[in-house]
Amino acid sequence: MTFFEILCAILAALLLGTAWSLSYVSRGRGRMVATVLLLLVDGAALAGFFLGARHPDWHLADWAYLGPTLQVLTVVFMFQLVLLVLVVLALLVRSMYRHWHRPVPFDASRRRLLQRAAVYPVAAFGAGLYGEGIERHQLAVRHYDIPVAGLPAQLAGLRIAQLSDVHLGMFYSLADLRELLTRAVAARPDLLAITGDLFDDNKINLEAVHILAEYTDQFPLGIWFCPGNHEHFRNWGETQKALRETDVHVLVNQAEPVAGLAPLWLVGVDYPMNRPRFAQDKAAFTDQAFAAVPEDAVVLFLAHHPEFIDDGAARGAALTLTGHTHGSQFGFLGIPVFPVFKYTRGIVRIGGHYGYVHSGNGSWFPCRIGCPPELAVFTLQQA
Repeated sequence: MTFFEILCAILAALLLGTAWSLSYVSRGRGRMVATVLLLLVDGAALAGFFLGARHPDWHLADWAYLGPTLQVLTVVFMFQLVLLVLVVLALLVRSMYRHWHRPVPFDASRRRLLQRAAVYPVAAFGAGLYGEGIERHQLAVRHYDIPVAGLPAQLAGLRIAQLSDVHLGMFYSLADLRELLTRAVAARPDLLAITGDLFDDNKINLEAVHILAEYTDQFPLGIWFCPGNHEHFRNWGETQKALRETDVHVLVNQAEPVAGLAPLWLVGVDYPMNRPRFAQDKAAFTDQAFAAVPEDAVVLFLAHHPEFIDDGAARGAALTLTGHTHGSQFGFLGIPVFPVFKYTRGIVRIGGHYGYVHSGNGSWFPCRIGCPPELAVFTLQQA
């Protein structure tokens, strides 16, 4: 199935689920009106995604109304999803109550509990507003100590900041990028690692390169970058050429020693874009990237896809930094709601080696609940 077909199926299922949910919280004409309105909104969302796929260079500068419109559609989408979840949970609770308290005399008021539960739509709408309008703008700064066996004394206390998945464009402006970089500087790291999916709008990518270059001297050991899959969607060749004309360290299946801090090396890989050959290309990219790295090196490995964490550990990398998953964007008590990847969020430990899956800073779906954007800061310590 194509992405568009999958999207159609999801929206159709969501609309049916919403119509079913509304049968418990409204009746008669009100339910019919709400269902028709949601059908129109879902149709508009589907049309927007379809047109966006046909015209990938559309962005907020050309369509001033498109960004706010999609934000509204996001709130409506979340309303439908959360309403469905709340009604299902309420039905489960009621079913469990009846099971454990039999026999239960007929109680009309309990029967009307769901039908008159106006709190469900209000809560669902509130969750959508919170996820789109509040949490996705709240940067969480997280600090981690990384013990490294055999770490030389001169590298103890080295601080690495990581950003990932900014997704410049519709929902993340150049001004937002400046603010994010300023926040990263304020954390006082020695170097900044960016693990892909930053450059996601052809109209502003080159300007973003210049902004990134302005900040290189504010990190003592510079800015280091590896590409993600979205760079390849957005004319990566042109962006890469512009980046290499700056002081940003671009790592594409290659490695560089850090001047004056031997034996510290940074290694970075490209994103394997050929899905059928993902495993083979991943291994080949890793082999190529580590080819020049000496055996006694302390390695920081940058990759976009989190499955490279296994490759980094196998190669002896002290710390592998990745992104791509956005942490699933939805979490509960720190646990991803949609753990569809082997590693979805946070610290991974494999023997004496560490990996990290960044929760992302932006997104192409502008909503986060239980998974705020983050600035991750790692401090190397002697084990």
